[in-house]
Amino acid sequence: MIERTSPAAPAFAPAPPRSLCTDCGISRSSDPKRCGTACQFIKPDYPAMEVKVHGRARDAARGDELFFGPFTRMVKARLRPPLPGAQWSGITSRIAERLLESGAVDAVLTIAPDPDDRWRPVPVLITRAADMAGVRGMRMGYAPLLALLEPARAAGHRRIAVIGIPCQVYALRRIEAELGFERLYVIGTPCSDNTTTAHFHEFLALLSDEPETITYLEFRADYHVELRFADGRRRAIPFLQLPLADLRPDFFPMTCKTCVDYTNVLADVTVGYMAGEGDQWLIVRNARGDELVGLLSDELVMAPLASHGKRASAVKGFIVNTERAAGGLPLQRMPGFMRRVMGWLMPRVGPRGLEFARARVEMKAVETVLHLRRAHPRRMKAMIPDHVWALVAPYGIEPQPGERPDDQAVGTP
Repeated sequence: MIERTSPAAPAFAPAPPRSLCTDCGISRSSDPKRCGTACQFIKPDYPAMEVKVHGRARDAARGDELFFGPFTRMVKARLRPPLPGAQWSGITSRIAERLLESGAVDAVLTIAPDPDDRWRPVPVLITRAADMAGVRGMRMGYAPLLALLEPARAAGHRRIAVIGIPCQVYALRRIEAELGFERLYVIGTPCSDNTTTAHFHEFLALLSDEPETITYLEFRADYHVELRFADGRRRAIPFLQLPLADLRPDFFPMTCKTCVDYTNVLADVTVGYMAGEGDQWLIVRNARGDELVGLLSDELVMAPLASHGKRASAVKGFIVNTERAAGGLPLQRMPGFMRRVMGWLMPRVGPRGLEFARARVEMKAVETVLHLRRAHPRRMKAMIPDHVWALVAPYGIEPQPGERPDDQAVGTP
Protein backbone atom coordinates (compact mmCIF):
# COMPACT_ATOMS: atom_id res chain seq x y z
CA MET A 1 0.00 0.00 0.00
CA ILE A 2 1.30 3.45 -0.89
CA GLU A 3 0.26 6.57 0.98
CA ARG A 4 0.44 9.93 -0.79
CA THR A 5 1.06 12.82 1.60
CA SER A 6 0.53 15.66 -0.85
CA PRO A 7 0.03 16.26 -4.56
CA ALA A 8 3.44 17.98 -4.52
CA ALA A 9 5.25 15.29 -2.55
CA PRO A 10 6.41 11.80 -3.50
CA ALA A 11 4.47 8.76 -2.37
CA PHE A 12 5.63 7.28 0.94
CA ALA A 13 5.10 3.88 2.44
CA PRO A 14 2.97 4.05 5.60
CA ALA A 15 4.84 4.42 8.86
CA PRO A 16 5.33 1.18 10.81
CA PRO A 17 3.97 1.27 14.35
CA ARG A 18 6.37 2.82 16.82
CA SER A 19 6.01 3.89 20.44
CA LEU A 20 7.05 7.44 21.29
CA CYS A 21 7.19 8.35 17.60
CA THR A 22 6.62 11.71 15.94
CA ASP A 23 6.82 10.27 12.39
CA CYS A 24 9.93 12.26 11.42
CA GLY A 25 10.11 10.19 8.22
CA ILE A 26 13.01 7.83 8.92
CA SER A 27 10.64 4.90 9.44
CA ARG A 28 9.21 5.52 5.95
CA SER A 29 12.63 5.47 4.29
CA SER A 30 14.35 2.53 2.58
CA ASP A 31 15.97 1.57 5.89
CA PRO A 32 13.45 2.03 8.72
CA LYS A 33 15.75 0.18 11.12
CA ARG A 34 17.79 3.38 11.33
CA CYS A 35 15.19 4.59 13.82
CA GLY A 36 17.06 2.57 16.43
CA THR A 37 20.06 4.88 16.25
CA ALA A 38 18.50 8.07 14.87
CA CYS A 39 15.49 8.59 17.13
CA GLN A 40 15.58 11.21 19.86
CA PHE A 41 13.18 9.10 21.94
CA ILE A 42 15.29 5.94 22.11
CA LYS A 43 18.81 6.78 23.30
CA PRO A 44 19.81 10.35 22.49
CA ASP A 45 23.39 11.50 22.96
CA TYR A 46 23.23 15.27 22.93
CA PRO A 47 26.79 15.95 24.16
CA ALA A 48 28.30 13.86 21.35
CA MET A 49 25.98 15.31 18.72
CA GLU A 50 26.64 18.89 19.85
CA VAL A 51 30.37 18.25 19.46
CA LYS A 52 29.81 16.71 16.03
CA VAL A 53 27.65 19.58 14.74
CA HIS A 54 29.08 22.62 16.54
CA GLY A 55 32.57 21.52 17.50
CA ARG A 56 31.81 21.53 21.23
CA ALA A 57 29.11 20.57 23.71
CA ARG A 58 27.10 23.12 25.66
CA ASP A 59 29.00 24.80 28.46
CA ALA A 60 26.82 25.24 31.54
CA ALA A 61 29.16 27.95 32.82
CA ARG A 62 28.84 30.00 29.64
CA GLY A 63 25.86 32.32 29.64
CA ASP A 64 22.63 30.50 28.93
CA GLU A 65 24.01 27.42 27.19
CA LEU A 66 22.63 25.11 29.88
CA PHE A 67 19.15 26.22 28.81
CA PHE A 68 19.51 26.81 25.08
CA GLY A 69 22.46 24.71 23.92
CA PRO A 70 25.65 25.86 22.17
CA PHE A 71 25.50 29.26 20.48
CA THR A 72 27.79 31.99 19.23
CA ARG A 73 25.25 34.79 19.65
CA MET A 74 21.58 35.42 20.38
CA VAL A 75 19.57 38.45 19.26
CA LYS A 76 16.01 39.50 18.71
CA ALA A 77 15.19 40.38 15.12
CA ARG A 78 12.47 41.11 12.60
CA LEU A 79 12.40 41.15 8.85
CA ARG A 80 11.91 44.54 7.19
CA PRO A 81 9.39 44.57 5.63
CA PRO A 82 7.57 41.51 7.06
CA LEU A 83 6.51 38.90 4.52
CA PRO A 84 2.76 38.54 3.85
CA GLY A 85 1.34 35.37 5.34
CA ALA A 86 4.34 34.68 7.57
CA GLN A 87 3.83 33.48 11.13
CA TRP A 88 5.98 36.29 12.50
CA SER A 89 7.97 38.47 10.14
CA GLY A 90 9.11 35.61 7.88
CA ILE A 91 12.77 35.17 8.76
CA THR A 92 12.76 31.39 8.38
CA SER A 93 11.20 31.26 4.93
CA ARG A 94 13.22 34.26 3.74
CA ILE A 95 16.52 32.56 4.66
CA ALA A 96 15.48 29.53 2.64
CA GLU A 97 14.35 31.77 -0.20
CA ARG A 98 17.73 33.50 -0.27
CA LEU A 99 19.55 30.15 -0.28
CA LEU A 100 17.66 29.22 -3.45
CA GLU A 101 18.05 32.67 -5.02
CA SER A 102 21.80 32.69 -4.45
CA GLY A 103 22.28 29.13 -5.70
CA ALA A 104 23.74 28.03 -2.37
CA VAL A 105 21.30 25.09 -2.39
CA ASP A 106 19.46 23.12 -5.04
CA ALA A 107 16.44 22.33 -2.88
CA VAL A 108 14.75 23.06 0.45
CA LEU A 109 12.95 20.38 2.48
CA THR A 110 10.15 21.94 4.45
CA ILE A 111 6.46 21.76 5.34
CA ALA A 112 3.53 23.10 3.30
CA PRO A 113 -0.19 23.29 4.04
CA ASP A 114 -2.37 20.48 2.77
CA PRO A 115 -4.51 21.78 -0.14
CA ASP A 116 -7.66 20.67 1.72
CA ASP A 117 -6.68 21.81 5.24
CA ARG A 118 -4.48 24.84 5.91
CA TRP A 119 -3.51 23.44 9.32
CA ARG A 120 -2.36 19.99 8.15
CA PRO A 121 1.40 19.80 7.40
CA VAL A 122 2.73 17.92 4.39
CA PRO A 123 6.42 17.57 3.47
CA VAL A 124 7.56 19.20 0.25
CA LEU A 125 10.76 19.60 -1.72
CA ILE A 126 11.10 23.15 -3.07
CA THR A 127 13.51 24.02 -5.85
CA ARG A 128 12.27 27.50 -6.86
CA ALA A 129 12.65 30.51 -4.57
CA ALA A 130 9.22 31.84 -5.57
CA ASP A 131 7.56 28.71 -4.19
CA MET A 132 8.70 29.51 -0.64
CA ALA A 133 5.82 31.99 -0.39
CA GLY A 134 3.41 29.06 -0.34
CA VAL A 135 4.87 27.49 2.80
CA ARG A 136 4.78 30.50 5.13
CA GLY A 137 2.86 30.16 8.37
CA MET A 138 2.30 27.59 11.10
CA ARG A 139 1.00 24.04 10.69
CA MET A 140 -0.04 21.63 13.44
CA GLY A 141 0.39 17.88 13.20
CA TYR A 142 2.92 15.28 12.11
CA ALA A 143 4.67 15.12 8.74
CA PRO A 144 7.36 12.65 7.63
CA LEU A 145 9.74 15.36 6.45
CA LEU A 146 12.88 13.20 6.42
CA ALA A 147 11.29 10.70 4.04
CA LEU A 148 12.10 13.30 1.37
CA LEU A 149 15.86 12.97 1.88
CA GLU A 150 16.20 9.94 -0.39
CA PRO A 151 13.98 11.41 -3.16
CA ALA A 152 16.04 14.62 -2.96
CA ARG A 153 19.26 12.68 -3.43
CA ALA A 154 17.75 10.56 -6.21
CA ALA A 155 16.73 13.75 -8.03
CA GLY A 156 20.36 14.81 -8.10
CA HIS A 157 20.22 17.46 -5.39
CA ARG A 158 23.55 17.64 -3.58
CA ARG A 159 23.23 20.95 -1.71
CA ILE A 160 20.10 21.20 0.39
CA ALA A 161 18.54 23.06 3.29
CA VAL A 162 16.16 21.52 5.80
CA ILE A 163 13.68 23.47 7.91
CA GLY A 164 12.68 21.25 10.79
CA ILE A 165 11.54 20.85 14.37
CA PRO A 166 13.84 19.28 17.01
CA CYS A 167 12.86 15.61 16.67
CA GLN A 168 13.33 15.85 12.89
CA VAL A 169 16.65 17.66 13.22
CA TYR A 170 18.09 15.20 15.75
CA ALA A 171 17.33 12.27 13.43
CA LEU A 172 18.70 14.19 10.44
CA ARG A 173 21.98 14.86 12.21
CA ARG A 174 22.32 11.23 13.25
CA ILE A 175 22.20 10.04 9.62
CA GLU A 176 23.78 13.12 8.01
CA ALA A 177 27.12 11.46 7.25
CA GLU A 178 25.58 8.61 5.26
CA LEU A 179 23.41 10.89 3.11
CA GLY A 180 26.30 12.09 0.97
CA PHE A 181 25.17 15.68 0.46
CA GLU A 182 27.87 18.18 -0.50
CA ARG A 183 26.27 20.89 1.62
CA LEU A 184 23.56 20.78 4.27
CA TYR A 185 22.05 23.80 6.00
CA VAL A 186 19.72 23.22 8.94
CA ILE A 187 17.26 25.95 9.91
CA GLY A 188 15.57 24.95 13.15
CA THR A 189 12.37 26.15 14.76
CA PRO A 190 11.63 25.52 18.46
CA CYS A 191 8.90 23.06 19.34
CA SER A 192 7.52 22.31 22.77
CA ASP A 193 4.13 20.79 22.06
CA ASN A 194 2.53 19.25 19.00
CA THR A 195 -0.67 17.29 18.45
CA THR A 196 -2.59 15.70 15.62
CA THR A 197 -4.28 18.01 13.16
CA ALA A 198 -7.65 16.51 14.13
CA HIS A 199 -7.05 17.33 17.81
CA PHE A 200 -5.95 20.84 16.86
CA HIS A 201 -9.28 21.40 15.11
CA GLU A 202 -10.99 20.45 18.39
CA PHE A 203 -8.93 23.12 20.14
CA LEU A 204 -9.92 25.74 17.55
CA ALA A 205 -13.57 24.83 18.10
CA LEU A 206 -13.17 25.65 21.80
CA LEU A 207 -11.80 29.09 20.94
CA SER A 208 -14.43 30.22 18.45
CA ASP A 209 -17.94 29.45 17.26
CA GLU A 210 -16.56 29.73 13.73
CA PRO A 211 -13.27 27.80 13.88
CA GLU A 212 -13.23 27.35 10.12
CA THR A 213 -12.68 31.11 9.76
CA ILE A 214 -9.50 31.15 11.91
CA THR A 215 -6.51 31.75 9.63
CA TYR A 216 -3.74 32.32 12.19
CA LEU A 217 -2.92 31.21 15.74
CA GLU A 218 0.17 32.04 17.76
CA PHE A 219 1.21 31.70 21.39
CA ARG A 220 2.86 35.05 22.04
CA ALA A 221 5.53 36.00 24.56
CA ASP A 222 3.13 38.45 26.22
CA TYR A 223 1.07 35.57 27.67
CA HIS A 224 -1.64 35.78 25.02
CA VAL A 225 -2.75 33.61 22.14
CA GLU A 226 -3.45 35.66 19.04
CA LEU A 227 -6.17 34.60 16.61
CA ARG A 228 -6.77 36.10 13.20
CA PHE A 229 -9.90 35.53 11.16
CA ALA A 230 -10.71 35.46 7.48
CA ASP A 231 -12.65 38.73 7.73
CA GLY A 232 -9.62 40.59 9.16
CA ARG A 233 -10.62 40.46 12.83
CA ARG A 234 -8.01 39.80 15.50
CA ARG A 235 -8.47 38.48 19.00
CA ALA A 236 -5.98 38.02 21.86
CA ILE A 237 -6.78 35.48 24.61
CA PRO A 238 -4.75 35.45 27.84
CA PHE A 239 -3.05 32.10 28.44
CA LEU A 240 -4.89 31.62 31.72
CA GLN A 241 -8.26 31.96 29.97
CA LEU A 242 -7.56 29.21 27.45
CA PRO A 243 -9.87 26.17 27.82
CA LEU A 244 -6.98 23.77 28.44
CA ALA A 245 -8.92 21.82 31.08
CA ASP A 246 -11.50 21.00 28.40
CA LEU A 247 -8.98 19.28 26.13
CA ARG A 248 -8.92 15.50 25.84
CA PRO A 249 -6.33 13.84 28.14
CA ASP A 250 -4.24 12.68 25.18
CA PHE A 251 -4.33 16.03 23.37
CA PHE A 252 -0.56 16.33 23.77
CA PRO A 253 1.21 13.04 23.01
CA MET A 254 3.75 11.50 25.34
CA THR A 255 6.53 12.40 22.89
CA CYS A 256 5.90 16.11 23.40
CA LYS A 257 5.58 15.67 27.15
CA THR A 258 9.00 14.01 27.23
CA CYS A 259 10.92 16.06 24.65
CA VAL A 260 14.29 17.30 25.90
CA ASP A 261 15.06 19.71 23.05
CA TYR A 262 12.72 22.68 22.92
CA THR A 263 15.32 24.99 21.37
CA ASN A 264 16.49 22.74 18.51
CA VAL A 265 20.11 22.66 19.62
CA LEU A 266 21.46 20.77 16.59
CA ALA A 267 20.29 23.34 14.03
CA ASP A 268 22.77 25.78 12.51
CA VAL A 269 20.41 28.58 13.51
CA THR A 270 17.24 28.43 15.59
CA VAL A 271 14.51 30.91 14.69
CA GLY A 272 11.93 31.23 17.47
CA TYR A 273 10.11 33.86 19.47
CA MET A 274 10.10 33.05 23.20
CA ALA A 275 12.82 35.54 24.16
CA GLY A 276 11.95 38.05 21.44
CA GLU A 277 9.36 40.13 23.33
CA GLY A 278 7.31 40.60 20.18
CA ASP A 279 10.14 40.11 17.71
CA GLN A 280 11.76 36.86 16.65
CA TRP A 281 14.55 35.20 18.59
CA LEU A 282 17.65 34.10 16.67
CA ILE A 283 20.07 31.60 18.22
CA VAL A 284 23.10 31.46 15.93
CA ARG A 285 24.97 28.27 16.80
CA ASN A 286 27.92 27.96 14.43
CA ALA A 287 29.65 29.47 11.38
CA ARG A 288 27.03 28.06 9.06
CA GLY A 289 24.33 29.74 11.14
CA ASP A 290 26.20 33.03 10.77
CA GLU A 291 26.24 32.46 7.02
CA LEU A 292 22.48 31.91 6.97
CA VAL A 293 21.70 35.07 8.95
CA GLY A 294 24.18 36.99 6.79
CA LEU A 295 22.12 36.17 3.72
CA LEU A 296 19.49 38.65 4.91
CA SER A 297 21.99 41.48 5.37
CA ASP A 298 20.16 44.80 5.74
CA GLU A 299 16.73 43.12 5.58
CA LEU A 300 17.04 42.32 9.29
CA VAL A 301 16.47 44.72 12.18
CA MET A 302 18.34 43.27 15.15
CA ALA A 303 18.66 44.28 18.81
CA PRO A 304 20.07 42.77 22.02
CA LEU A 305 17.88 40.46 24.06
CA ALA A 306 16.61 41.56 27.46
CA SER A 307 15.47 39.71 30.56
CA HIS A 308 12.80 40.76 33.06
CA GLY A 309 11.07 39.28 36.09
CA LYS A 310 11.65 36.04 37.97
CA ARG A 311 10.68 32.61 36.69
CA ALA A 312 10.81 30.53 39.89
CA SER A 313 7.21 30.95 41.03
CA ALA A 314 5.84 30.30 37.53
CA VAL A 315 7.89 27.10 37.22
CA LYS A 316 6.87 25.94 40.70
CA GLY A 317 3.21 26.43 39.84
CA PHE A 318 3.74 24.47 36.65
CA ILE A 319 5.32 21.64 38.65
CA VAL A 320 2.23 21.35 40.84
CA ASN A 321 -0.08 21.09 37.83
CA THR A 322 2.24 18.64 36.07
CA GLU A 323 2.43 16.40 39.14
CA ARG A 324 -1.36 16.29 39.19
CA ALA A 325 -1.56 15.51 35.49
CA ALA A 326 1.17 12.87 35.70
CA GLY A 327 -0.76 11.26 38.53
CA GLY A 328 -3.91 11.09 36.47
CA LEU A 329 -5.65 13.89 38.39
CA PRO A 330 -7.56 16.64 36.57
CA LEU A 331 -6.12 20.12 36.39
CA GLN A 332 -7.61 22.48 38.94
CA ARG A 333 -9.65 25.25 37.37
CA MET A 334 -8.86 28.75 38.56
CA PRO A 335 -11.96 30.81 39.38
CA GLY A 336 -12.98 33.06 36.50
CA PHE A 337 -12.31 36.35 38.29
CA MET A 338 -8.83 35.15 39.31
CA ARG A 339 -8.02 34.15 35.75
CA ARG A 340 -8.87 37.66 34.62
CA VAL A 341 -6.75 39.21 37.37
CA MET A 342 -3.78 36.91 36.70
CA GLY A 343 -4.18 37.38 32.96
CA TRP A 344 -3.72 41.11 33.52
CA LEU A 345 -0.80 40.68 35.94
CA MET A 346 1.35 38.10 34.14
CA PRO A 347 2.41 40.26 31.18
CA ARG A 348 3.40 42.96 33.64
CA VAL A 349 5.16 41.08 36.45
CA GLY A 350 5.85 37.60 35.03
CA PRO A 351 9.12 36.49 33.41
CA ARG A 352 9.74 38.13 30.05
CA GLY A 353 12.44 38.02 27.41
CA LEU A 354 15.21 35.55 28.17
CA GLU A 355 13.70 34.80 31.58
CA PHE A 356 10.48 33.72 29.84
CA ALA A 357 12.48 31.40 27.58
CA ARG A 358 14.40 29.96 30.54
CA ALA A 359 11.12 29.28 32.32
CA ARG A 360 9.74 27.42 29.32
CA VAL A 361 12.85 25.26 29.01
CA GLU A 362 12.71 24.40 32.71
CA MET A 363 9.03 23.53 32.39
CA LYS A 364 9.80 21.15 29.52
CA ALA A 365 12.53 19.52 31.62
CA VAL A 366 10.07 19.07 34.50
CA GLU A 367 7.52 17.51 32.14
CA THR A 368 10.09 15.06 30.82
CA VAL A 369 11.06 13.73 34.24
CA LEU A 370 7.58 13.55 35.75
CA HIS A 371 5.81 12.01 32.77
CA LEU A 372 8.54 9.46 32.04
CA ARG A 373 8.63 8.56 35.72
CA ARG A 374 4.92 7.72 35.54
CA ALA A 375 4.58 6.23 32.06
CA HIS A 376 7.97 4.87 31.01
CA PRO A 377 10.26 4.61 34.06
CA ARG A 378 12.55 2.04 32.43
CA ARG A 379 13.37 4.46 29.62
CA MET A 380 14.48 7.31 31.85
CA LYS A 381 18.16 6.35 32.05
CA ALA A 382 18.43 6.31 28.25
CA MET A 383 16.20 9.27 27.38
CA ILE A 384 17.15 11.97 29.90
CA PRO A 385 20.45 13.82 29.26
CA ASP A 386 22.44 15.16 32.20
CA HIS A 387 21.56 18.76 31.40
CA VAL A 388 17.87 18.02 32.00
CA TRP A 389 18.62 16.82 35.52
CA ALA A 390 20.63 20.01 36.06
CA LEU A 391 17.64 22.12 34.94
CA VAL A 392 15.21 20.51 37.40
CA ALA A 393 17.60 20.23 40.37
CA PRO A 394 16.91 23.77 41.69
CA TYR A 395 13.26 22.71 42.15
CA GLY A 396 14.05 19.69 44.29
CA ILE A 397 13.57 17.11 41.53
CA GLU A 398 16.41 14.61 41.77
CA PRO A 399 17.08 11.30 40.00
CA GLN A 400 15.90 8.23 41.84
CA PRO A 401 17.75 4.90 41.80
CA GLY A 402 17.76 3.43 38.31
CA GLU A 403 16.88 6.69 36.54
CA ARG A 404 20.41 7.50 35.39
CA PRO A 405 23.07 5.38 33.70
CA ASP A 406 25.18 5.68 36.86
CA ASP A 407 24.82 7.00 40.38
CA GLN A 408 26.88 10.15 39.81
CA ALA A 409 25.24 13.15 41.46
CA VAL A 410 24.04 16.00 39.29
CA GLY A 411 25.24 19.44 40.30
CA THR A 412 22.97 22.42 40.55
CA PRO A 413 23.69 25.09 37.90
